[in-house]
Amino acid sequence: MSGGFPLTLGATQIEWLLIALPTLGMLVLFMLLFGGSPVEKQTRRRIDRIRRTNAPALTPQQAVSIRRADNESGIAVLDSLVRHLVPRPELLRLRLSSAGLKTTLAKYVLISFLLGLTTFGLLMFLKLVVPLVAVLTALGTAIMLPHLIVGFMVARRRNKFVAHFPEAIDLMVRGLRSGLPITESIRTAGAEIVDPVGIELRHVTDSVRLGAKLDEALWDCSRRINIQEFNFFTVALSIQSETGGNLAETLSNLSDVLRRRRQLKLKIKALSSEAKASAYIIGSLPFVMAILIYLVNADYIDDLWYDPRGPFLVGLGFLSFAMGIGVMYKMVKFEI
Repeated sequence: MSGGFPLTLGATQIEWLLIALPTLGMLVLFMLLFGGSPVEKQTRRRIDRIRRTNAPALTPQQAVSIRRADNESGIAVLDSLVRHLVPRPELLRLRLSSAGLKTTLAKYVLISFLLGLTTFGLLMFLKLVVPLVAVLTALGTAIMLPHLIVGFMVARRRNKFVAHFPEAIDLMVRGLRSGLPITESIRTAGAEIVDPVGIELRHVTDSVRLGAKLDEALWDCSRRINIQEFNFFTVALSIQSETGGNLAETLSNLSDVLRRRRQLKLKIKALSSEAKASAYIIGSLPFVMAILIYLVNADYIDDLWYDPRGPFLVGLGFLSFAMGIGVMYKMVKFEI
């Protein structure tokens, strides 16, 4: 067919296509994340109009704070795919909330998909691996990289919460001793202490204002952040509400226990730092030596891959390597 569109694509065209697909995907991601859906834009315009006419002191965030989110992203097709393809979405949604992220589950899945698509396009363009390995690598990247990033954010947020929570309890104790009720003391602490302690305590007081019981709001917050220190606080308030007693004295003792507990964790971290450093060095030695041997004499290490006994020895080495890492991890891991 002369002068028509070619029915087959050449190698150069395929390479440009692999570059264009991730670029187009990132553009779509940018539009979805920062452009907003038409429903959200229309809702915000209505809130702004009401705020200007009826409630000048009310911010849009406060106006929509009690509105229930009926959908995930405003994109019906994407929300339907998330509901049908994501296993146990409530756990993933709780994990995102524990990390302090305000993104929806649909956008999280979309980001994961685009990360995998970008990884696949780069591997195919650079011609580093065969297509099957590129697909498996892209799939692993799409699943593991967002999971690891969210896990890191959850751990960082929990550490910050534990560091500032005793200060919040001290503020509650001073409020109780001055005659304030516990709900008002929690509200005052939420307004004074930095996030994430402040925002979680504000969530508790907002739930109480909307009609929830105090212990129910505390247990809901406890499930979201999943920290033993806050569980102690919740149990102390729940027991005191049933049995009575001096709540100020109880919380004062709890604050002292939490500070001693954190000091003990820091001491254990300092004492086990040498063992952790040794584990990192020993664990990285096989990989460092393999790279050095490959750079110095590639033919010497090629026999490990082409000899029939090589894969068996590599598998045996990785098995013993994993067992050693597990033993060292158990040696430096302490539960308090």
